[in-house]
Amino acid sequence: MISLDQFYVDKDEPNRSCLLALRKIILDMDRHISETRKYGMPCFCYRKKMFCYLWVDKKTFEPYILFVEGKHLDHPKLEAGKRTRMKIFRINPNKDIPINTIELLLNTALGLYRNGTIKI
Repeated sequence: MISLDQFYVDKDEPNRSCLLALRKIILDMDRHISETRKYGMPCFCYRKKMFCYLWVDKKTFEPYILFVEGKHLDHPKLEAGKRTRMKIFRINPNKDIPINTIELLLNTALGLYRNGTIKI
């Protein structure tokens, strides 16, 4: 099994299914999105530029999407915490995935790369 898949296999349910669904949602957004592994977590790149990550919060054990250029995104469900550049979107693995919100955030973030706000 390749290391990209191992991250997901190592997770317990319901996080495993949630993370795998998020992976598919992200990869299906654009043919120029690729997956790699950085800092031990799945990293998604748009035209080889880091775009977002998937991770699980160490305290709440809930998965989240970390948007690399989150400072450019404005949505009430995004959290910056102590980060200046990145923001996260938490997902409760025991509830339905908010696909519409996730696709909106992903499209907005991708727009930053497509329109040149973030240089590729």
